Amino acid sequence: MNILVLGSGGREHALCWKLAQSRVISEEGGTLYVSPGNPGMAECATLVELDAKNHGVVIGFCAERNIGLVVIGPEAPLVDGLADSLRAADVAVFGPSKAAAQLEGSKAFTKAMCERAGIPTAAYVRCTSLDEAKSALATFAPPFVLKADGLASGKGVVIVESEAEAHEALADMFGGAFGEAGAEVVIEEFMAGEEASFFALTDGEAIVPFGTAQDHKRVGEGDTGPNTGGMGAYSPALVLTDALQREAMERIVAPTVRQMAADGMPYSGVLYAGLMLTDEGPKLVEYNARFGDPECQVLMMRLESDLADYMLACANGTLGDMPEPEFASDTAMTVVMAAKGYPGTPEKGGAIDLADAEADGTKVFHAGTMREGDRLVSNGGRVLNVTALGSDTKAARDTAYASVQTVDFPTGFYRSDIGWRELERG
Repeated sequence: MNILVLGSGGREHALCWKLAQSRVISEEGGTLYVSPGNPGMAECATLVELDAKNHGVVIGFCAERNIGLVVIGPEAPLVDGLADSLRAADVAVFGPSKAAAQLEGSKAFTKAMCERAGIPTAAYVRCTSLDEAKSALATFAPPFVLKADGLASGKGVVIVESEAEAHEALADMFGGAFGEAGAEVVIEEFMAGEEASFFALTDGEAIVPFGTAQDHKRVGEGDTGPNTGGMGAYSPALVLTDALQREAMERIVAPTVRQMAADGMPYSGVLYAGLMLTDEGPKLVEYNARFGDPECQVLMMRLESDLADYMLACANGTLGDMPEPEFASDTAMTVVMAAKGYPGTPEKGGAIDLADAEADGTKVFHAGTMREGDRLVSNGGRVLNVTALGSDTKAARDTAYASVQTVDFPTGFYRSDIGWRELERG
């Protein structure tokens, strides 16, 4: 079988790396394509240039190359309805429809769905103007949680301590700081607790759990500074005990899948639930309609089952026939190396040397690299995901950071405390 992956980041590199190990590629002579990909993915997939916004071009490529499965990595093509166009052309797709992808594409949509399904989440108000948002602040106590309603590359959440800061942040949001994503804003009740991520696969009816992770969104040490797309992650998140995972499945994920089906927009693909572990139990922070980045990298490092089998089962509606996927008991950790200036205006073009970076148990996933002649250089933003396996969190941390030390990337930076919460728990 031939498979096409769409995307260019560390998440897609991890998916390609794992899919290349699938029997349908490694044993049955299939070809793995990725568009647009990046230099790291060239080691495990064939890079092609396709405009994912041009659905006809993607469909034409699938027909020409006899593509048996399309894996849509990023959120934007899902929200744009690419999965619908491919399904209409009888191409199997891993990823939700445009209607179902609203779970990530609109915070207000998800909040309203939670109300209908009785899913525990923070109280909220949806605001369509700056004046409305300022008035709504009076119904909340600080800290104030302000979210751009649409897609903002993981950076559309602002948490402030005072009403004055909230007014300033809201003015920025409605003033275009997050582009169209900030045309509407959701103000939420602040939930105290620890965040963790729970993943599940679904074909719209059957659901199987697909691992846990904990990421680090803030740019600075000790989870300080502005939000980013994620500066590192580890899996499993032991704070999500088996009992809490069952509760999350029963009270959050399963009711979501049932509600989406009842609303006429069945959800197919991976459902990534960001959870807050409160004194009242797990509550939904937000949904992503695709694998997280960099959470995907640590999940793929631990996954022992054939990824293509599960993606095809989701696409074909046969997930109920599959056993629960198997993951290694080891811990995986990834450390993001970003370009200086990120998440503001990151530098581009810095040279990178990875000659000694991949030792036993370590994999470097490319997130923002490009070629200039025969040189590997930074393309800005999050550039590399240095990922390692270990017998526990400390072992994975030690191996990952030992590999980071071998990377020659003078214009890059990274956090030195990924996994600190779990390490403090001992």
